[in-house]
Amino acid sequence: MNNIPSVDLHKFLSKDEDEKMEFVNQIGTAYEEIGFVSLKNHFLDDELIEALYKQVKAFFDLPTETKRQYEREEIAGQRGYVSFGKEHAKGKTKGDLKEFWHFGQVPDKDANLIETYPENIEVKELPEFNKVGMQAYKALEKTGIYVLRALALFIGKEETYFDHWASNGNSILRPIHYPPITQEPDGAVRAGAHGDINLITLLMGASTGGLQVKRKDGAWIDAIPEEGDLVINVGDMLERHTNNKLRSTVHRVVNPPRDQWDKPRYSIPFFMHPRSEMKLDCLPECISEDHPKQHEDITAGEFLTQRLEEIGLIKK
Repeated sequence: MNNIPSVDLHKFLSKDEDEKMEFVNQIGTAYEEIGFVSLKNHFLDDELIEALYKQVKAFFDLPTETKRQYEREEIAGQRGYVSFGKEHAKGKTKGDLKEFWHFGQVPDKDANLIETYPENIEVKELPEFNKVGMQAYKALEKTGIYVLRALALFIGKEETYFDHWASNGNSILRPIHYPPITQEPDGAVRAGAHGDINLITLLMGASTGGLQVKRKDGAWIDAIPEEGDLVINVGDMLERHTNNKLRSTVHRVVNPPRDQWDKPRYSIPFFMHPRSEMKLDCLPECISEDHPKQHEDITAGEFLTQRLEEIGLIKK
C-alpha cells in the first residue's frame, strides 16, 4: 500500500443496502489495515473550504502581538490562539513548527451536558472569521457522524451507537499555520510523529504536502488524498474503545525540501471528540479469546486530560 485507500460516502447514504454495506466494509477494513482513508462526497463544499482558507490566512497574517491577545493559557488553549512552538508530540520536547487556532463546540440548548465548554473567542479584526469557521465545523461534524455510523455497523454495534456521544461532543476545529522555515530547524519538524487523541480526525486538503503515515511494516508513505476529498483517520480513543481493532496510525508532517522552506503550509483538521463522560472501555464485540482486552477502563474526559499533559498544553 503506497497511498491511503479512497472511499465514497455516497455509497453509505445510498438506499441500496448492498452499496451501503460495501462502504461499511471498505472503510472498516481500511481502518484495520492503515487507519486512514480519503473520503469523497462529504458535506463540506468547495465554496466553504475556499472561504475558510481565506479567513484563516487573514488571521495568521495579523501581527503577532494582535494574535497573542487571543491566547488563553488558563484553559490550556482549548479555544482561541496557540502560539508558535507551544505544542509538541507525545514523548518529545521540541516544540512543533506551527501556530494554530481552536474553534469549539456550541452545544444545542437541550444537549444535557454534564460539562461546560469554554466560549469561542471572537476575532474583532475579522468579522467573518468565526461565522465561516463554525459553518465548516458543523459540516465536518455531520460528516463525522456518518463515518462513525458506518464504523458502528462494522464492529457489530447498532448504527446510531456513537450519535449521542459525538453529537454535542467536545470536538475541535484547528486551523494550523506552519510558517516558512528561516533557519536550520535543530531537530524540530512541522508536526512530530504522533497518534491523534480523539475518536476520528477529518482533514481537508492542506495547502502543500508533508503529511506522512506509518505503515504496519514501519515504512512512511505520503498521504495524498484525491482532489476535494477529506483525509479521515482513527484516533487513540476509538482504537482503545475497539480494543485495537481499528488502528490509530502514527503520522507526521515533515519539513519540506530546503528549496521550499520559504513556503508556508496551512492545514485544517477537525478533531472529533465525544462527550467527556463517554466510557472508552474496550467493547465486548472487540474482545475474544484470541484478542483479549488490551486497555484499562477510562472515560474520554480523563483520557483527554492525560494526553493534553503529555503534549504540553496542560502543565502538570
